[in-house]
Parts: sequence; C-alpha cells; structure tokens
Amino acid sequence: MEVFHDKENNRFVITVEKQEAFVEYSLNEKEMNLYHTYTPPQLRGKGLAEKVVRTAIEYAKENSLKVIPSCSYVAVFMQRHPEYSELLK
Repeated sequence: MEVFHDKENNRFVITVEKQEAFVEYSLNEKEMNLYHTYTPPQLRGKGLAEKVVRTAIEYAKENSLKVIPSCSYVAVFMQRHPEYSELLK
C-alpha cells in the first residue's frame, strides 16, 4: 500500500480495494493546511488515515513548510506525535 501524492488535486491518496483514503490540503509558499481526511467506512481501523497524514506531514517537513492542522484527525495526530511539533503553525 503506497501513498500517492496527487499534486493536481492537492491530496495524498492510498487506494485499497478500489477505494480511496486521503488527506486534502491547500498550500502556499510557507504553509500546508491539512483540512480534510477521509477513509471509507469499510476500510477504517486499518491505519490508512494515519499513513496518508504522516506522508503529508513528512512532505511538509522535507519542503520546510509549516503545518496547519485544520482537520480534527490531523490535529489529534499532531498531538500524539510530538516529534512533528516544530512544524505546527
């Protein structure tokens, strides 16, 4: 299960069983706003949301971007992973 960065649609996506789990973002030169995470109900509980969110945050880190956790899932993820605290806007 590999996460795909769909730059055209501003999201990080993982496809499982022909369904998509994803996190959507908006971007400017200094910040990445992670504003919506979705996992289909039948795929929940498998760590897919965590995987796409972690990939998005790693992308922000690699590109020296601050993260705005507008999505509640992303906000909780950031609280649980203090190793990313320096990226918080």
